[in-house]
Amino acid sequence: MRLLIVDDEVIIRTGLASVIAWHELGIELLSPAASAEEALVRMDEERPHILMTDIRMTGRTGLELAEEGLHMLPELEVIILSGHDDFSYAQQAIRQGVTDYLLKTSKPEEIIKTVLQAKQRITERWAEKSREGQLLRENKQRLFAGWIIDGDVESGPCPVFLQSGINVQSECSSDKEQVQRQILILKAAGWNRSSATLLNFAVQNMLEDVLPGAVAHIQKDRIICVVELPPDEQDFQFTLGIALTRIEQLLKCILRAAAGQPCMEVQLLHESYRTASIAYRYHGLLEDRIWQYEDVFHRIGGKTVLQHEEETTLGTLLMDNDSIMLTTWTRELVDELLMDPEVTPESFDACLHAAVNAGQRWLIRTMRAIGRDEPERFEPWRPDPDADAGELRDLLFHHLYGLMHTYHSQMGQGRTTHVQKAIAYMESGLVQDISLQHVAGQVHLHPGHLSELFKKETGVTFGDFVTGMRIRRAMDMLVVSPAKVSEVAAISGYEDVKYFSRLFKKHTGKTPSEYREEAVSYKPSGH
Repeated sequence: MRLLIVDDEVIIRTGLASVIAWHELGIELLSPAASAEEALVRMDEERPHILMTDIRMTGRTGLELAEEGLHMLPELEVIILSGHDDFSYAQQAIRQGVTDYLLKTSKPEEIIKTVLQAKQRITERWAEKSREGQLLRENKQRLFAGWIIDGDVESGPCPVFLQSGINVQSECSSDKEQVQRQILILKAAGWNRSSATLLNFAVQNMLEDVLPGAVAHIQKDRIICVVELPPDEQDFQFTLGIALTRIEQLLKCILRAAAGQPCMEVQLLHESYRTASIAYRYHGLLEDRIWQYEDVFHRIGGKTVLQHEEETTLGTLLMDNDSIMLTTWTRELVDELLMDPEVTPESFDACLHAAVNAGQRWLIRTMRAIGRDEPERFEPWRPDPDADAGELRDLLFHHLYGLMHTYHSQMGQGRTTHVQKAIAYMESGLVQDISLQHVAGQVHLHPGHLSELFKKETGVTFGDFVTGMRIRRAMDMLVVSPAKVSEVAAISGYEDVKYFSRLFKKHTGKTPSEYREEAVSYKPSGH
């Protein structure tokens, strides 16, 4: 595809010609023209597909050149460059069939995007004119998806474009030296969402240019590429790294690639794709630019639930309305998960969901404690599957912050007594060492005064209320948790399991073991 640059300023036209590696974008750069008159003389013979011209030049203007150029070549894509940010120029240019309008101060990546958009429009027009070519492309995409993605190798012979350098039938021998192949799944980022499709299109074309024997296919927002491996795989890693760096530099984007297991036979390319897909799911957990299936397949999964102490800390932060420490808590949780060499996408996601659920349970408990209605519904936790760990950390913070804001906004509506605040703190924080002095400090009262208010409002002493609350928690844990009685006692705040058992029987009429056995026996079958 040919590009002609026209500008009467030698610095501009030579700069545009040299600052961008046009040939690597699949663009043949014609010798720049110094005037509209020169361009018109050459256009009939050189027949450029894209014209990039200054709007103001000595002699004929860029708009006059565009008008005559479109008359000569009706399918010409015209890009106007101007040093004048004047909307009237843009209006006139649009009326005359100009497809894009850029300032000379535009960054190289903006110029690249604009030219690639023009190239894509031309390619689409060519495809529309050539129904046969369109059918061939569609058939190639269908065959690629069938063999590589779906693994449908029984429905027909191996596509020709996949046969280069690889054994088609495992039982067949070949005089030609066989090479291994491998599936890469790439993610391209760095352009805005509206340009994502164009970026994938550009990366797909460049991969096939810079990696010999490569066949690339766009699937939704990913690029799937079949590559040939040299005998020394380390050489390929080096070559692939250089190729990705070159594409990144030219397109001003970021590329990351997950590699599947190598294979010698075309029938096994689907297995390479399957393993590459498994590796690709780690893109949000790894910092590497290129990683292999072998780097992650052995992982068995990391932490999936919060520890009791973590839930306690979370409840305290939410109760304190401390957004700064909440930010620190979420960051430390995510960092801990990422540092675990066994972490998997499933375990990482499960632990973040556990944090979300812990926050929601906190809100329910605290709303009950102050006698307010519980939220009718929670905002669903549905992070983007392609979000990386940093984005998920921020999403978790905002979700927990929303729960905290819901509670504290309710606290500000109507009268909430000091006793209600104290009960909410004890219920939400899951603290084990609950003392009158500590709780009084949280609600800014003298311990003696809080004790008097507690007896007056609840009808029981502070100590009796704490004991009852701990026993209720123990009853819940005995029913839903397989923890030992000694562990339940410790979580409930009692180090002496014998004392805990006596206290539990005093309140319930049963020992902890008897209570658990009876509760389990009443559970409906199948639950």
